[in-house]
Formats: sequence, structure tokens, C-alpha cells
Amino acid sequence: MTLLGGLAVVTAGGVVAALAGGLGMLLVGRGLQGVGLGLAPLVMATARDELPQAKVAPMIALLSVSAGAGLGAGYPISGVLAGAWGLAGAYWFGTIVSGLALICVAAVVPPSAGRGDPDRLDRVGAVLLAPALVTTLVAVAEGTQWGWGSPTIIGLLAAGAVLFTVWVVQQLRTENPLVQLRLLRHPSVLSADACALVLGVAMYMMLSGVPEFVQSPRSGGFGFSASAVVAGLVLIPLSFFMLTSSRALPTLVSRTGIRAVLALGCLISALGCGFFAVFHGALWQAFVMTGVLGVGLGTTFAAIPGVIVQAIPARETGSALGFYQVVRFTGFSLGSALAATVLAAHIGDNGQPTVGGYTLVLWISAGFCALAAALAWFLPARSTRLPPAERLAAEETRLVEQTDGDDLSA
Repeated sequence: MTLLGGLAVVTAGGVVAALAGGLGMLLVGRGLQGVGLGLAPLVMATARDELPQAKVAPMIALLSVSAGAGLGAGYPISGVLAGAWGLAGAYWFGTIVSGLALICVAAVVPPSAGRGDPDRLDRVGAVLLAPALVTTLVAVAEGTQWGWGSPTIIGLLAAGAVLFTVWVVQQLRTENPLVQLRLLRHPSVLSADACALVLGVAMYMMLSGVPEFVQSPRSGGFGFSASAVVAGLVLIPLSFFMLTSSRALPTLVSRTGIRAVLALGCLISALGCGFFAVFHGALWQAFVMTGVLGVGLGTTFAAIPGVIVQAIPARETGSALGFYQVVRFTGFSLGSALAATVLAAHIGDNGQPTVGGYTLVLWISAGFCALAAALAWFLPARSTRLPPAERLAAEETRLVEQTDGDDLSA
């Protein structure tokens, strides 16, 4: 029922976005479509519950490959549709796809009724978390235009800090919290989640800045006057190498150790961002940059879940990885907002961001990747020795590492 309900909301969001006559309705539609971000882990969990054990790993791998392929195809397809039929055409296409997925789930996936009482949703925690994130993100995104010292920005940041504090206290006291913050008592979990947050910021700063740079008119002294389709194609190496590099994780870990893999992946990501910040005179350099970044992020994000599950009892795996998802998407949102803030602070005479703004976004992204490498290497990671009965099986740990790295590429 959760899958059906989520897909119904996503489909409805596509209709609202396609028919939107103004920014307000478009935001509503996009918000409804955002529910789909939470369905990928649920689909993998459904496969794990419904299929015979021997078929679980292959099916999850297939789901991950499909998701990775969707990212590579989604941007250029959207560009073609938007160019031919406008932005509404792209939203109608997404609506049709999510509607077909809804029909397939209704026909194939068995109902989950009668499998025990699920934990109650922490509605209070959700209500507190949403405004805490929104106020903070609005302050970061609008700080340059409204003024960082303005009462509005200061008030939003203060409100966000207060709401986050109240949310943390509420989460620690409730019986079934939205997020199991107590898992951060494990140093390895704290290290992994901090690394994921910082990398998430870096990744979405790049995703926000590079496509715009590629589409910037050459008349401004930089950019390639590329179409939306070409800007989407630039991201295909990111998707491809994130997918393929995560497959090499078991070999890398066995040879160098998980700590070294995490740090090295972060540094490779920093190298990709730094490369394009220095060399951005030809379109092929953008393809190289996203490919290098894909190798680094694919390896690193695939390794983080393994760090987490090895540090906690098996019964807490779902809660720990759920919190990891929240942290990662929070980093994504902060990265988008921060990139918009930096570009808005570097506007040229033509009303468009300058090349200095774009290169600053890339250097900041590289700095965040380097910070993530430092967190992975230096943050205390004294793993608690768990009894064998509480550990996740080695096969399950490898499955979590591979599929989560692939899921990110979606």
C-alpha cells in the first residue's frame, strides 16, 4: 500500500506540475513528485521481503542498474521533450512513466496486509523536521540577495537552529522516533554520516553549477552555448562510473581497508572538481570531470553503508541506513541552496553568473570533498566489537554496499 500510495502521489504531482500556471502550483507539483525519492529504498526492501533468498541479490542489482540507466537517460530525454513541447511536455512524460509504474506495482507486488503491526509514524518528528529544514535552506539560498546580516536571514537561521534542537530532543525521547539519533553513539556511524553529509553538499553543488555552465552562451567569454540535451549528456559519465566503480568496492576494501577507500574516493572527487575549475575551455573537459567525479563518489557512497552496518547490531540496520538516507538528502538540499547562493553573489553586467562564480562553486565543492576525506581518515572510528550473533552477515554487508552505491547513481 505504501508503494501504491507513493506512486499515486508522484503521478498526481506530475499532473499538477504539467498544468501549473504559475510558480506556486509548480512548487506544489514538484513537492509531490519529491515523494518518489523515498520509494527506491522501499522497492529494494520489498524485493528482499518477497523474493526467494537466492534471487534477492540479482534482483536488487537489476533494480540498481535500471535506476542508474534512468539517470543517464533522464536529463537528455527531458531536454528533448522540453525543447519540442515545452516544460509541460517533460512533466507529462514523467507523469506517464510514474502512472505505468503504479499500474505495474498494483498488478505484480502482493499486498502487505496481515504481516504484523508496523511501527507508528512519528508525526511529531516529521512536523518538526520539515520547518527546520525549510527555514535553514531558505536562509542559505536567499542570504546573498536579502543580506546575511538582515533581520530576516538571522531570524530564519535562529529559527532553524531552535527547531533542530527541539527536534533532536523529541527524537531522543520518543519511543518510535523518525530517526534513530542514538545510533550516532557509534563512532563509525558518526564518521560515515558526517562524510555522507559533506559529500552530498559537494555533489549537488556540482550538479547545480556544471549544467548551467555548459549552457552559458560563449558570447560571455565562457561556456559552450550547449542545449539542455547536451547538458544532460554531460552527466552520463557521472551515472555510468558511479554504477561501475561501486562494483570494485569489495576488491578495494580487501586490499586497502575501508578507511583508505573512503578517503581515496573523496580525494578523487576533489580532483574532478578541481580539474574543471582550472580547465574549462572545451566541452570534453566537462565530460572528463563528471567521469572522475563518478569514480570518486561511486566508490565512496558505496563504502559508507558498509562502514555503518559493520558497527551496529544487525537488528538496527534499517534504522541506521534510514538515518543515512536523511543525512544524504539533507546534504543534497544544502548543496543546491549553497550553489544558488554563490552564483547569485557573482552576477555580471548581463544579469547572468560570471565565470568566477562557477569556478568558485567548483572550488568549494573540491574543498568539501577534501573535508570529507579528512573526516573519513581522522574522525574517531573505534569500532565496537559486536558479538557474532549481532553482526550482519558478510554477504548482506556486501549487498548493502553495492546496492546503496548504485541507488545513489539514480
